[in-house]
Amino acid sequence: MAEEEKKGARTAGEAGWHISRYNLSAPVPGTDNLAIANLYKGTCAEYSPLELYLLSVLETLREDHPIIDRFAKRGIITRIDERAALEMMGRAACAMPHGVGLTICPTMNCNFDCPYCFERHRPGKMTKEVQDDVIALAERMMDAAGGKNLSVTWFGGEPLLAADVIESLSERLMALAKEKGAEYSAGIITNGYLLTQKNADMLGRCEVKNCQVTIDGLGATHDATRHLVGGGATFDRIIENLRTVKIPFRVNIRQNVQESNMNEVETVRELIRKLAEESGNDITYAPAPVSSNEATRERGGQVGLLCASDLSEIGLIQEAGRFAVGRGHYCGANVLFSAVIDENGGLSKCWEAAGDPELNYGNAHDWDPKDPLNTASEPDRLTMYLNTAMPTGDEECRECVWLPMCVGGCPHRRLFFGKSCVAFREQPERYVLALHARIGKEKKEKDCE
Repeated sequence: MAEEEKKGARTAGEAGWHISRYNLSAPVPGTDNLAIANLYKGTCAEYSPLELYLLSVLETLREDHPIIDRFAKRGIITRIDERAALEMMGRAACAMPHGVGLTICPTMNCNFDCPYCFERHRPGKMTKEVQDDVIALAERMMDAAGGKNLSVTWFGGEPLLAADVIESLSERLMALAKEKGAEYSAGIITNGYLLTQKNADMLGRCEVKNCQVTIDGLGATHDATRHLVGGGATFDRIIENLRTVKIPFRVNIRQNVQESNMNEVETVRELIRKLAEESGNDITYAPAPVSSNEATRERGGQVGLLCASDLSEIGLIQEAGRFAVGRGHYCGANVLFSAVIDENGGLSKCWEAAGDPELNYGNAHDWDPKDPLNTASEPDRLTMYLNTAMPTGDEECRECVWLPMCVGGCPHRRLFFGKSCVAFREQPERYVLALHARIGKEKKEKDCE
């Protein structure tokens, strides 16, 4: 009882409570309220003038004031060093247990020639011997990681040019996961040209749950940037596949938005809505600005490249959709148990490095995560990616309010092209309002269920 009385007598400040360093805010139009997003906890909520007053005098409030718990659950106040926690999460991510993530390129060949593509295409597909190496590597990684789940993404090139490899490897990977008592999940990145009924049925049997297909606009607009090798049109065939094939998994349609097609965003969105309705397939749509990479720098004139800062509305919507709890690493490039495997068994840490022998750190035949440096043919190429996780040595990044969301940005781009901050870094209010609108919409949809 004495202890409880002592606790109640303390102020929130004496108890260690302070306002989070990772709050962003914006006035809610038409109200006296303020929307506050906390990037560390991944929350966004609207606060009344009374709540804002209590927040402003936080350190003088009694520790047992009921508002303390409400603020704390949303992360806008805290008793920990959030930056130190992010740094700890970054270190832990390097050897994140239980999960293994493989991006497998059964071929680096492609039937398309898109001017903004960053990949190095070449003929050939994965041999039976390399497939054996992939299975052996997956087993070593699962054993070292604890093997609670195995996640596979089929990539390329155009992976459906090697559909037989996908089917063969999937059967063996699913069997391996079952043997290890692990969950198995799979997805595919495909241009959609070869998404026939036969291939869709095969992918369904191989437990593919989601698929990404890119449509750059209507008809000629799409065909100008997503054409066959040699220049042939692709739009009509992709749309016909989506309309007539019974697809047993979700298809996410991405529109790479640039100067030539930005006026077609809403038209493409409506087309996809109608396709989903007519076909009965689970098809969704999301626009995204073309990301800067080596190809866009060399051939940007061909696509009328727009960077995210020029296309901020689409960038804002995209980033608001990705809003999540803060983390200490950006992607699988910072995780030991994540690997990109090309058709020759070469290992790299990033999709943008797939198939590039100059960025391979090892081979599926030899590399062992239990001894990652000694079994890597080029250990520096492994460590340079892993070391882009938190803690970052960049003091500007360490002090930035966007750190829990950005965590230093894309490792590959940071290593080879310099850091790139979020496009709306200097416009936080616009981001908070986009986030507030998204969360409000989701809440209304949930209330209607």
